[in-house]
Amino acid sequence: MKRRSFLDIAADYPVIFFDSYGVLRNHRGLIPGAVETITHLRSVGKHIRVLTNNAARNPAAAAERLAHYGLPGIPASEIITSGATTRHFLEQKVKAGKVAYLGTRASADYIIGAGLEAIPMAEVNFERLEEIRAVAFLDDEGYDMNTDVNRVINLLRRCRVPVVVANTDLLYPVAANEVALATGSIAKLAEYVLGRRFVKFGKPTSQMFQMGLDSVAAQLPGVSPGDILMVGDTLHTDILGGNTFGVATVLVLSGNTRPDSAELEIESSGIIPDYICTSIGS
Repeated sequence: MKRRSFLDIAADYPVIFFDSYGVLRNHRGLIPGAVETITHLRSVGKHIRVLTNNAARNPAAAAERLAHYGLPGIPASEIITSGATTRHFLEQKVKAGKVAYLGTRASADYIIGAGLEAIPMAEVNFERLEEIRAVAFLDDEGYDMNTDVNRVINLLRRCRVPVVVANTDLLYPVAANEVALATGSIAKLAEYVLGRRFVKFGKPTSQMFQMGLDSVAAQLPGVSPGDILMVGDTLHTDILGGNTFGVATVLVLSGNTRPDSAELEIESSGIIPDYICTSIGS
């Protein structure tokens, strides 16, 4: 794959979908050049959306966090979160009752927004499991990795209720060369142990891409996947999801995929981006 500058690639697409962590910012703060890149894209009329698997915050809070890091001007209406797709599912499939969840109390806003009662896994009453109507894997923090994961396994052994996974990420970076298990890894473990399949949202599934496309269509009638460039740092979520949805993809090496292993990871996974860049600032 020929490597080109990000702005050179983006010039060919009227719509740019960005992942957030690893693309716009990382553990150090904003990716160098991110502000200048977003400013330029706005100035030439590009339509921008941020598609994030982070279900810890609603779009308004996610926009505030980006502004806190120094990237203002991305409103909540331009942020598509995996939590939003999870909320839509709960609204349609779970009409009333309690939803037990793994995650922070802030991430439970998606459950409450669907008109349901959110119960942290640590507070589930195992003597009244008939009240539980669904289980949600929402966020990487906010629960005890040992105790609460054991509780969710035991709950699901006894309850045949829908299980939703808002964040399918397996890992997230916590330092330059360190990662931690993300919600998707815990959900995969539970699936394996229980022999069940959960309902998954977030990239690489199509719901977020469709929500992003629908959002842009309100401003750009006639937009199609061929008009969109997906920018991500992870092959198995951002790039696989973009390839499957039929949009062009660019892998940036500022997050989960390291420059020294990118070619090997692409070859071994069979997930091939259309372009590779060092970052959106280069």
